[in-house]
Amino acid sequence: MSPPHDSDAAALDSEAIRRDTPAWTREQASGLARVADAVKPVIYPPEDPVSDEVYLWDTWFLRERDGSLAEVGGYRVAFALTAPRDLLPGKRHDVATIRCFYSADGRSWESAGPVFEGSEPLGSRQWAGCALWDPDGTGPSDLYCYYTAAGEAGEEDLSYTQHLAVGTGGTLVADDDGLSVEGTFTHESLLRPDGVRYETEDQSRGMIYTFRDPWFFTDPATGETHLLFEANIPVPEGSEACEGDPVNQEFNGAIGIADSPTGDPTEWELRDPLLHSTCVNQELERPHLVVRDGNYYLFVSSHEHTFTPDIEGFDALYGFVADSLHGDYRPLNDTGLVLTNPANAPFQTYSWLAFSHAEELLVTSFFNYYDLEGRSLDDVADLPPEEQFRRFGGTLAPTIRIELDGDRTRVLGKLKHGHIPLPHEALPDLPPRSRGGRRGGYR
Repeated sequence: MSPPHDSDAAALDSEAIRRDTPAWTREQASGLARVADAVKPVIYPPEDPVSDEVYLWDTWFLRERDGSLAEVGGYRVAFALTAPRDLLPGKRHDVATIRCFYSADGRSWESAGPVFEGSEPLGSRQWAGCALWDPDGTGPSDLYCYYTAAGEAGEEDLSYTQHLAVGTGGTLVADDDGLSVEGTFTHESLLRPDGVRYETEDQSRGMIYTFRDPWFFTDPATGETHLLFEANIPVPEGSEACEGDPVNQEFNGAIGIADSPTGDPTEWELRDPLLHSTCVNQELERPHLVVRDGNYYLFVSSHEHTFTPDIEGFDALYGFVADSLHGDYRPLNDTGLVLTNPANAPFQTYSWLAFSHAEELLVTSFFNYYDLEGRSLDDVADLPPEEQFRRFGGTLAPTIRIELDGDRTRVLGKLKHGHIPLPHEALPDLPPRSRGGRRGGYR
């Protein structure tokens, strides 16, 4: 039986949806620990950040319909949230705009400028999304720039309303001078929460409300197109969830999905979530999929402070695996932990994005707060402004190499800051295994 359409949402039972949806359970998450195979090395600032003018974070790459990284005129193309470097780092989300960057060698990046210049994107600022390159498609555009519309355009006081949006009509043009974003974008709101499958802002009882981070995906098994996103699943007061514990019920993160019945990248219908983390975690950010050897690997980023008070998690990349898109997802490495920062630099990177290259899994992220000397992220605001600037990276972090074997992963080493190998580029040989059984590769 196919899932019900949006018009049937009122007849749905949010409690039944939660019970029928695969879950990241408390038993699984309670085993989280900084195991050696999941910890990346301490990193340091690059000699040359991607930009001297803007911070960039939450990066994503231009992709084809099949999920492969696209090239336009021989250039790899990336998009990122950006803010001026003279703004305190903690304020960057309040003014975030999307810029485009490109690279001919996958190592050094140039700016193509703001993506939506000359048009009026939805929201008072734009948060993370994805970008589809579809010049041979039948839809209305070559380039689809999906994003989170945060707040409302023209608002004086920032709000945290969120909906999924897309910009169409613009395109990318490459020539001897580089790559540019051309044309005028038209903006359209695609999806808002229905209050049954996905919690509305008015329903939220948690520390953070989420309905964001759209990510386009074509299922290779069916050819059908989907849009993943981060959300929360409603847990009404008096629910049996979390054994009735009202505190843990506030932690109700979910990975949502919508389908496009026609394959049109601008037409979507909400479906039941792929996974939820009720009683475990509030925020499953930037969900995305990698399909390999018939397995569907579902990845999210999350923070240590978005776990329930009695579960010790980390700022980390977490992953789950199933044998189909709508399968019974189970956590990788038993707990879900794939990649985290070392204990002495717990916030050095964030917002991880995984993709296949040859036999390995590569993971990009942005260089976040470092050299905090044991401080929490909440403590950063108490530092003098010059120290806040000094301790924030705001550029691409080193790319991490990971071995992916069934439901197990292992960190192998790292590449340079912002190194995204070209399609047929061979990766450097890894050092021999150490006596302890782990590979080196951190040099």
